[in-house]
Amino acid sequence: MTFTVVLGAGSTGTATARLLADSGERVRQITRSGTGAEHPLVERVAADATDADALTSLVQGASTMINCAAPPYDRWPEEFPALAAAQLIAAERTGVGFVMLSNVYGYGPVDGSFTEDLPMAPTTIKGAVRARIWEDALASTARVSEVRAADYLGAGVYSLFNLMVTAPLLAGDPAVLPYDLDVQQSWSYVGDVARTLVAAAGDERSWGRAWHVPSTLMSARELAVRLASLTGAPEPKLESLPLTGLRALAKADSIMAEVPEMQYLYRRPFVLDSTFTREALGLEATPLDRALLEMAGR
Repeated sequence: MTFTVVLGAGSTGTATARLLADSGERVRQITRSGTGAEHPLVERVAADATDADALTSLVQGASTMINCAAPPYDRWPEEFPALAAAQLIAAERTGVGFVMLSNVYGYGPVDGSFTEDLPMAPTTIKGAVRARIWEDALASTARVSEVRAADYLGAGVYSLFNLMVTAPLLAGDPAVLPYDLDVQQSWSYVGDVARTLVAAAGDERSWGRAWHVPSTLMSARELAVRLASLTGAPEPKLESLPLTGLRALAKADSIMAEVPEMQYLYRRPFVLDSTFTREALGLEATPLDRALLEMAGR
């Protein structure tokens, strides 16, 4: 029997492993700590995914490898290249289909919608990291595909909205967000990210191309109001964090220090076009209320 390898046990890795297992697929979930989805069909393995030899051994015999692992947000330039290189080596050695989870950073600023056929044109450090990973993958002999998501919604997701807004909003406290609160933004539910990864992994058209996760378009203020309405929380007291305030936070926190260079995404419309994914893979975005209630723990 074949199996699928899932790298990482964050919100996306766990959702992907569980989705596969629930469908009857055997899964080998690899993390440094050996954590992951609790399911009879999920084998959780502790291993260093930057060790190409160890990873090759663990991937041998798999039908597909799906990467949802990433270094800490403030360590991308130092740690992502080794992680991506080891995964690519394992994919080349084993011939496994390799699907990578990514985002839109590699495109750089875009006037209009983000579509999958845009060239890599990064203007930031993290964008250059993402672009290089994709370009190296395309230049390899591996069968590779990339799934690109917007800001995440869902339980335990690592996103600015969830980190800075969800808990204060539910408590009726003020919150700040380094966004223009009234421009349209795309939001990707973690369950839809998992569904897109799994669908891409099972489609022979995937290799050598990218897919965009079907997402919801809504301003941050509208999103906060909807979350409050669904949960019975008071009317949101949400303020836009100005650049001066963001720079002050950045001096005191290494993660927030990574946010200023990405402000072009949050102070202007960000529209993730998923037309091709929806038409080719038959996927649609999950209703927003479900994603928000899950994020609120309801």
